[in-house]
Amino acid sequence: MKKLVSLLLVLLVFTGTASAADLSPDVRSAILVDAASGKILYQENIDTPMPPASMTKMMTEYLVLEAIKDKTITWDDIVTTSDYGFFLGRYGGSRVFLNEKERRTVRELYEAMAIYSANDATAMLAEHIASTETAFVELMNEKGQELGMKDSNFITSTGLPRNILSDYAPPISLGEQVMSARDAAILARELINTFPEALKIASTPKAVFRQGEDDQVEMINWNWMLPGLWYELEGVDGLKTGYTEAAGNCFTGTAKRGNIRLISVVMGAKSKEHRFKATKELLEYGFEAFTVEKIAKKGDTIKGYEKTKVLKGKKLEVPVEVAEDISLMVKRDSKIEKVVSLTTVEAPVKKGQVIGSVAFDSESDYLREKDKQDTEINMVAVEEIEKASLIIRLFRGIKNFFLGLF
Repeated sequence: MKKLVSLLLVLLVFTGTASAADLSPDVRSAILVDAASGKILYQENIDTPMPPASMTKMMTEYLVLEAIKDKTITWDDIVTTSDYGFFLGRYGGSRVFLNEKERRTVRELYEAMAIYSANDATAMLAEHIASTETAFVELMNEKGQELGMKDSNFITSTGLPRNILSDYAPPISLGEQVMSARDAAILARELINTFPEALKIASTPKAVFRQGEDDQVEMINWNWMLPGLWYELEGVDGLKTGYTEAAGNCFTGTAKRGNIRLISVVMGAKSKEHRFKATKELLEYGFEAFTVEKIAKKGDTIKGYEKTKVLKGKKLEVPVEVAEDISLMVKRDSKIEKVVSLTTVEAPVKKGQVIGSVAFDSESDYLREKDKQDTEINMVAVEEIEKASLIIRLFRGIKNFFLGLF
């Protein structure tokens, strides 16, 4: 027998002045997310697939770092530039001018990709992992599905459009390169949470490719919000810009202040400057309007739900408590709800046995359903309840029978 009890309660009330209604990023799509939980703090047209330009490289970064973690490649592997890499070194937008048959390490190429958005370096990493870019694109799309990116399709490792790739253009059958703002935020969150080292490289304002050689290239990070660059903003340490004619100016940014890290995505901004101004507006709103609060801690009880019924036990009730700590991003002037669900259990009951749950913030939007589910924590039994003997259960049954008559 199971009984589900649900209650909506006001948990916290905060006051504040910042409002999402005051935001006007003026872009095709935008999203602001809490990096820890995946909670959406602001959204505008976030599920429309659009050309992502070089924000595509976040997926290439993810797969490179995953391959290094899995030891299928190493930072010190030597990569020899192919004809495709040489072509991109001459015609591929942002690039480090890789020469034909030039040999560079995975680390050098990764830094060129993450700091300078070098398309030639990016494609060579893709070929190093999967032999061909086409095969690497299959890995990109597989990983996107695995991460829950429902509105994305990859056809190149770089984000370059088909029409500038000449003989190296991907087949029409692969479709178009697209990604939604939600998917870009999912990807960015997975990248920096799974591989924190990605931020160490992405946050480098300036570096030099082929340092000390005759043809060295000074790489100034396209993320102009980093320290020392033109649109410097407190806490910004990533992540990836992008531009093509079809995409407009795009930027997936991230910043950390105190115990809060935010991720923002803007797509289709009117200019390089505009994408940073829109990002600043989103990030400043997030840091002003939201805070992280400890909502519950291990051992807490929920008023009105201190116990649940036990069938066939020596005791007819068992005390319950919260199984773990939980902190949550909350808006300063919002009401956070909780939903408590307890189950009637049958003896024997073990101490620590899960017999219910409490879900917080169930009305808010999250990047994925599983992110919302992560805000739900278990309620557990505080003590052990042994099963009652057959005689005790028999007498209880008789007692309940006669009480029912009256």
